[in-house]
Amino acid sequence: MRRRAALALSALMLLTACTGQQHDDPGSTPTAYAPGTLRVLASSELSDMTPVLDRVREDTGITVRPTYIGTLDAVDLLARGEADGTYDAVWLSSNDYLRLRPDAAEKVVSEMPVMTSPVAIGVRAETVKKLGWKPDDVTWSRIERAVRDGGLTYGMTDPARSNSGFATLVSVASALSGAQSALTDADVAKATPRLKEFFEGQQLTSGSSGWLATAYERRGNVDALLNYESVLKGVPGLTVIRPRDGVVTADYPLTSLTSSNATAREDVRRLAEALRTEPVQRLITERTHRRPVRASVQPAAGLDTGLRRELPFPGSRSVADGLLDSYENELRRPSRTVYVLDTSGSMEGDRLERLKTALTGLTGDFREREEVTLMPFGSAVKSVTTHVVDPADPRAGLDAIRKDTAALSADGDTAIYTSLEKAYGHLGTGQDTFTSIVLMTDGENTAGAKAREFDGFHAKLTGARRDIPVFPILFGDSDHAELAHIAELTGGRLFDARKSSLDDAFEEIRGYQ
Repeated sequence: MRRRAALALSALMLLTACTGQQHDDPGSTPTAYAPGTLRVLASSELSDMTPVLDRVREDTGITVRPTYIGTLDAVDLLARGEADGTYDAVWLSSNDYLRLRPDAAEKVVSEMPVMTSPVAIGVRAETVKKLGWKPDDVTWSRIERAVRDGGLTYGMTDPARSNSGFATLVSVASALSGAQSALTDADVAKATPRLKEFFEGQQLTSGSSGWLATAYERRGNVDALLNYESVLKGVPGLTVIRPRDGVVTADYPLTSLTSSNATAREDVRRLAEALRTEPVQRLITERTHRRPVRASVQPAAGLDTGLRRELPFPGSRSVADGLLDSYENELRRPSRTVYVLDTSGSMEGDRLERLKTALTGLTGDFREREEVTLMPFGSAVKSVTTHVVDPADPRAGLDAIRKDTAALSADGDTAIYTSLEKAYGHLGTGQDTFTSIVLMTDGENTAGAKAREFDGFHAKLTGARRDIPVFPILFGDSDHAELAHIAELTGGRLFDARKSSLDDAFEEIRGYQ
């Protein structure tokens, strides 16, 4: 059911360090390399390297102009040739998945690891005490047993979009299957019953580590986070544990592209060497809690130096993608989403057609067991239709969603807050799902409840309903401050379809559902 990064550009955040300028869109016309300014396609979590890159610029004169993107999406971008001439290098958390893709692997010519960070579990101190754990003795099997016994819940990022989530999935599958070499389909099948039990404990999902940590702290009812050690070290109150039976480790290789010229490759080499010098390695580990690759540099204080086995990565793309599909459609909790869609009079014409196109395309990404509710509104909610993607007949549910989408029509004013209140009422309580509301509007609230009334409504929500996030999408003439407030109030995140496209915004939200 997964549209494997068919809209990979959705994850692009177009953030830039060191220059204060944004990178060109990957779809833009390729340009020649400007000596001294490296255009780098980088994993999203590397945005914390800005102080380090500033230091390297002072040392070498090389400016890094990064475009941040999810690791798996970056691999798809490379494979389609859309990085050729637009980027000079890639800097991902790992090239393991890239190596499984011949169409992507042929796009790179050299790589040099810069630092490392293993997958780990960060657990609330009181939960560690309650479970009677000694951090040095914890294994993935003990974690799975704690989940099965109801003693541990956790959050992790979406493996289909985030390499931290994918590396976590591989770590758990490898450990619970007892694989002694590269994961195979048989290993995954062997581990599936235990994996199902393990993922019953997942209470939070996210397309980014930053939002995951924020949601964890906001809710306060999840026991742990699964992520890279370096990310977990930045979350207050967590005891960070590297399971004793092994981990998957990110090594952050700076990688040259075959499409880059000799001058660019030389600058990539110089940049990598500068990043591996002792002073910069010390700065990296102190600022980011990643581990140095130079043996002469000690890891930052608080990083456990005990040895751990490196768990085997899948040996083929079919196994890796099969593991992802199994996670999305079988292992993880199903999703339950209400799409609150502005179909007021201002949406008439091109805007409504763009909405229909984006929603129709999104159906290719809906997972099995997923519940999708369409709630179009104008002066009030016009209709409420709910469909489930039944594994026994997924096409029926998807076709019904497409039919309802095609029937959308534009008229009326814009009752944002009244419609959101109805969405919360529809969702109710007690669902064992990843539950969220997606709000798409092209204008300001002009009918029904006011902002202060919705604030009061939300303040009275209790339990699981209060934790349901709203993910608003800026579109057309919508009000940034208004939608940002809704996201902040509900613990969601604001997405901007004015800078990219409505298709991209809907697709990026998938990592949070």
